[in-house]
Amino acid sequence: MKFIRKTVLAVVIAAIASLGVPASAKDGAAGTHTVAAGESMWKIAVRYQIGVSELIAANPQVKNPALILVGQKINVPNIDDVKALEQKVADLVNKNRISAGLAPLKMNWELSRVARYKSQDMIDKKYFAHQSPTYGSPFVMMESFGLKFSAAGENIAYGQRTPAEVMQGWMDSPGHRANIMSNIYTQIGVGAAKASNGTLYWTQMFIKG
Repeated sequence: MKFIRKTVLAVVIAAIASLGVPASAKDGAAGTHTVAAGESMWKIAVRYQIGVSELIAANPQVKNPALILVGQKINVPNIDDVKALEQKVADLVNKNRISAGLAPLKMNWELSRVARYKSQDMIDKKYFAHQSPTYGSPFVMMESFGLKFSAAGENIAYGQRTPAEVMQGWMDSPGHRANIMSNIYTQIGVGAAKASNGTLYWTQMFIKG
C-alpha cells in the first residue's frame, strides 16, 4: 500500500511454538567503557544494549575479544539518535494501546537490534519485503539471533520522516494496526535505519514469550 511521499508499508503476523525470551538489560550510555573485574565483551554489550559483534567491530585494537583486561578502554558505539527514534515509536504504540484499554508492550532491546538489522538489510540489499534474502522470514531471523517466542509479527515501512508519521501510516492500515493493537503480543522491538539518500526504513517486531 502506497502513501504520499512514496511511503510504503507492509505487515506480517504468525504464531510459532517456542519458549521464553531473554530479559532486557539495563540501559547504558555510549562512549568509552573501562573494563572492570569479571567483565567480558558480552557483559559490556548487554550493559549498553548493543550486539557483541557491533562492540567487537568498534574495537579493532582488541586482538582477542575473549581476553580483555581490567582497566582496558573499550569503545562503545553511539547510536543514541537512532534509539531515540525507535523509543518514540514504541511510546506511540503504547499510547495507542493504553487508550484502547490494552496493556503496554515491553521494549526489548535485543528485538530492537534485530529490527534494526532488518531495516538496514532492506537498504543494503535494495528490497522491501518481510522475506529477507539475508535472514529469511522474520521468524527465522528472530530465532537466528537467539530470541525465543510463542507468537510473533512484523510491520515494515519506508519513506516516513518521523516516528509520528510512520505510526500514523501503520495505524491507518488495518493489517498493521492489528499487529500494534493485538492482545497476543507482550514485547516490541523497533529498528530504524537511514539510507544514503536520507530515506528512513522502519521495522516493528512483536513477540509473545
